Amino acid sequence: MTRLSNLQLFCETIVRKYGGPGRATEEQKAREFRDVFLSKFRLNLKTLGAVAASCGLTLDGLEDGRMPRNLRGYHEVYGNKKYIYFRKDDTLSGAMNTILHEIREIMENIFVEMHPDYEPLRTSARHIAANRFASAVLLPREEFTARVYETGLDVIELAGMYSKSYSQVLLRIGEVLQGKLFFYAALYEPGIEEESPWRVTYRTGGVNNEDPDSNIHGLNGFFPKKGREVEPGSLVDMTIKEGRPHIAERITLLDEMDDEGLVAIANPLMIKDRAAKVVFMALVMQNSSLLEPQVNRVNPVVVEGFHRHL
Repeated sequence: MTRLSNLQLFCETIVRKYGGPGRATEEQKAREFRDVFLSKFRLNLKTLGAVAASCGLTLDGLEDGRMPRNLRGYHEVYGNKKYIYFRKDDTLSGAMNTILHEIREIMENIFVEMHPDYEPLRTSARHIAANRFASAVLLPREEFTARVYETGLDVIELAGMYSKSYSQVLLRIGEVLQGKLFFYAALYEPGIEEESPWRVTYRTGGVNNEDPDSNIHGLNGFFPKKGREVEPGSLVDMTIKEGRPHIAERITLLDEMDDEGLVAIANPLMIKDRAAKVVFMALVMQNSSLLEPQVNRVNPVVVEGFHRHL
């Protein structure tokens, strides 16, 4: 029996249970992974090292100069030996995410070896699947969803609670709330150079499939896409300049008065008395109560609202 047998057996279990590698979602693969490898242990770097070793995988943290530029990690195969490399100076959260990401990519290769008729994911799709798998392992759906509501959809609070990056938490919220809630969320960050404009670096959103009337339609282009600069006078612009959270209690969307509209909050991450990041969250007004735990905690400046812009 080879050292990789545990991961092979796990992949074979996925195939038997779900009828094929492609029939199990990343959420399902992650849940099975936690049940098999992590159910009796606290999830940390030491535990992941033990899991990797049981699967015949060797972990190696590389100094900055040894890691290829623009990579947080990668894996290599030498015969029956498989290595996962991650940045030695990375955050604990980043290293754990990298290891799980690479494990999922190795699983994809095992699926192909075991089932030649399986069509493997292409490079970009494989990368996305590995990211989703890692997030689902690190932020279990049921527990994380409960915490999302408990914190009032507060990305900054959740990131601190789970010791995870703001971008990972933001995107995970998009995954667990998809189909349950109409919302838009974005992470704004400044450019690397001083005086560089702030832009949307990550964004997510969702619709309510359970209650279609809880969605607002016809908003194409209304919410900023990735890379969009902060608009002067916007809620995020006010938050950056004043270094305080701001909430717009009513964002009207039509010229005539109507009951439909949005509520939005912009919450800054403050470092040395300056905004380092801003998280923007918008919901339909009828769901504004979901933000109450966050509002009560951060005490935002109240802006009466905006018309046709954020």
